[in-house]
Amino acid sequence: MAILEQASVLTDAIRPVPAKELEQRLEKFRKLMDARHPDWEMAVISHKVAMYYFTGTMQEGALIIRPADAVLWVRRNFVRASNESHFSDIRPMRSFREAAAFYSHVPQGIYVETKKTTLDWMKLFHKHFPFETALPLDDIMQDLRLRKSAYEIMQMERSGSIHETVLDVIAPKLIHAGISEAELAIEIYKEMVIRGSHGTARFNQSLGEEAVGLASFGKSGLVRTGFDGPGGTDGTCIAVQSIGNAFRRLKEGRLVYLDIPCGFDGYHTDKTVVYYFGELAKNPEADAILKAQEECLRLEEEVVSLMKPGESIENLYLKPMEKFQNIYGDDFMNGGKFLGHSIGLVMDEAPALAKGFKEVLEPGMTFAVEPKIALPGLGMVGTENTYVITEKGARSLTGRSYPLREIHS
Repeated sequence: MAILEQASVLTDAIRPVPAKELEQRLEKFRKLMDARHPDWEMAVISHKVAMYYFTGTMQEGALIIRPADAVLWVRRNFVRASNESHFSDIRPMRSFREAAAFYSHVPQGIYVETKKTTLDWMKLFHKHFPFETALPLDDIMQDLRLRKSAYEIMQMERSGSIHETVLDVIAPKLIHAGISEAELAIEIYKEMVIRGSHGTARFNQSLGEEAVGLASFGKSGLVRTGFDGPGGTDGTCIAVQSIGNAFRRLKEGRLVYLDIPCGFDGYHTDKTVVYYFGELAKNPEADAILKAQEECLRLEEEVVSLMKPGESIENLYLKPMEKFQNIYGDDFMNGGKFLGHSIGLVMDEAPALAKGFKEVLEPGMTFAVEPKIALPGLGMVGTENTYVITEKGARSLTGRSYPLREIHS
């Protein structure tokens, strides 16, 4: 790691990814490339999440990997990259012209993350690296990130511990009559951040970051969003479909749906809890609410019972759904045909727990399991926790699930 004389302005709280971890990731990448694309000559990483995975830093530039070498070229900020990354070869550049001068040969085909690389970035890069074909790297990246190392699981354990404490222990103390959805979401978010959460949630979508998640009271949870997930919210406004409404205040007899993400040092966990504010027995729909919540808990339990090495990922969906009598129609999982998803450096890693994903479970894989049901006129119920696959089966990183819990003023 190159350390500049300007010295780091980073605090002692910053925890660099260990050099050995970065070396092992690069080694695994090359082995996969050699196995699937024996003639490969060059791969280029530009997306910040993949750059962090390989180098431990997120900067503007490019990581160029060849069979014999790998260089992180940084336009901005080289000082920060040098001080926070243990990557072995970090070099400054003002433009890709300087990087191109380092390479005597540019292959006809260069491997890139075709689902992440923008046309604008590609145009700038291609100006000085005149390759003919952009070849897809996405399957390699998915397979690499699907299996977590001990280091990665440790970060997710830290995130899961924060998640469990805040959503299961702290949140009930924050819920009271008159609080708004937005205020509750922000209070929960604050409690996570002061305990060490990294404070954002990354997704695979193009506008792929948000901070707070969402809190929904009653029917607000039924308002579907543009995100491919089962939860809902009015949002803060039409332009922001998350957090919650600043003017929708909690009243007796409302379901409180909390889907607030958490993460630690770049690695996420996913967890959802649902509370009932008031005395459920007074609600004429109490039996329907309890039945739906119990169905979700049962589905989570069935999925988790199957999460053992050797089981195919699609069976985590197919087998539980064989027994599930879906009387809810598209109100189950917002009409989605899945029961969860892989998770790690982004919330919605691939693959999903859905039909068609033939990969076999291995130790080190991590998944969020999230059966949820929308109840017309009432709101959302359901559950969600994040699990890691071990030799013996699944272990929760975010605590347990509960029957519907009441909160009283």
